[in-house]
Amino acid sequence: MSDLVLDIVAGVSLVLGAVFSLAAAVALLRFPDALSRLHAGTKPQVLGLALIIAGIVAATRDLTYLLMLIPVLGFQLVTQPVASHMVGRAMYRTKNHRPDLLVVDELADDVARASRDEQ
Repeated sequence: MSDLVLDIVAGVSLVLGAVFSLAAAVALLRFPDALSRLHAGTKPQVLGLALIIAGIVAATRDLTYLLMLIPVLGFQLVTQPVASHMVGRAMYRTKNHRPDLLVVDELADDVARASRDEQ
């Protein structure tokens, strides 16, 4: 009976992980500007990866796979926010975003202050 439950958990995890990854891919194509694409591409992708790893571990029932895949998830959790933050900052500074879509522009004062300090 527990094999059936693990198979169901594995199937649901794999399907949900694939759906989250697909949602990230569709959002990358459909969202209007680079900043919103960046946000949509990072959040569901990491959750989709975590669900796929959970599904693989539940399907194989082998702790070795978990030990191999945990560093992959950890690397994604550490690098994805930093990379998206740096890309977002670069897009903002090079004006590759749509200011009319920003509700609050928290970087305007910092960028203005930094440009005054450089001169």
